[in-house]
Amino acid sequence: MSLLDRLTRALRDHPNLTVAVSGGIDSMVLAHVAHRTLPGARMAHAVSPAVPPAASARVRDHAERAGWRLELVDAGEFGDPRYRENPANRCYFCKLNLYSTVAALAGGTVASGANVDDLGDVRPGLKAAEEFRVVHPYIDAGIGKAGIYALAAELDLPDLAELPAQPCLASRVETGIRIAADDLAFVDRIEGALHERLGVGATLRCRITHLGVIVELDGETLDTAPARAALAEAEALARADARPFLGVRAYRRGAAFLREVAR
Repeated sequence: MSLLDRLTRALRDHPNLTVAVSGGIDSMVLAHVAHRTLPGARMAHAVSPAVPPAASARVRDHAERAGWRLELVDAGEFGDPRYRENPANRCYFCKLNLYSTVAALAGGTVASGANVDDLGDVRPGLKAAEEFRVVHPYIDAGIGKAGIYALAAELDLPDLAELPAQPCLASRVETGIRIAADDLAFVDRIEGALHERLGVGATLRCRITHLGVIVELDGETLDTAPARAALAEAEALARADARPFLGVRAYRRGAAFLREVAR
């Protein structure tokens, strides 16, 4: 059975479905397949300082072109002090706000873009999903990240097939540093400038740490001339924002996540 057939079968178990669409490849591909499979499927996108404006624009563009039933919502996580304090389980409080908002809107089943690769990672948001009985069609279909990219190519969604992983902007802020909208806007500004120079497919992160700003780049990009020019621009932007710039290091997944914060 093909990947698409497996995912379609998993979706048909939930005819009254609302897909929580972040703007990343996982939830975007799921939304396209749900729209094609379930006549009543709806999509919900949370607009927030933690969501890159480019991701929200991507959701609106695909919704308009594909004819999705799209609802834009404010999940309200910035009104939750537990989220703003940025503990190690910040993602739990983020998803708690998101799923409670979407569940109240939907009145049916909520679906996430979680995939089988997420099961081997620290994902506090999955606990919030369990509390709201959120379903995970990719997991039900046994599909991981590579399969999702293959689906994007099969469905002729080239902009998604070339999209790198893009977790929320709050994931760039080291555990224990209070989540602030101006920090997230700064991160988005830096990463936008770097992507303009290095291409949208480059893996990069701008980290807000307890000591200052660090840029992470994948190993293939790290020591190239374009990377050096991009980092000079990042340093200038950090200096203009009165932020200490600590330089560059190799990309490490989840580098801002600290299990214990030094006091």
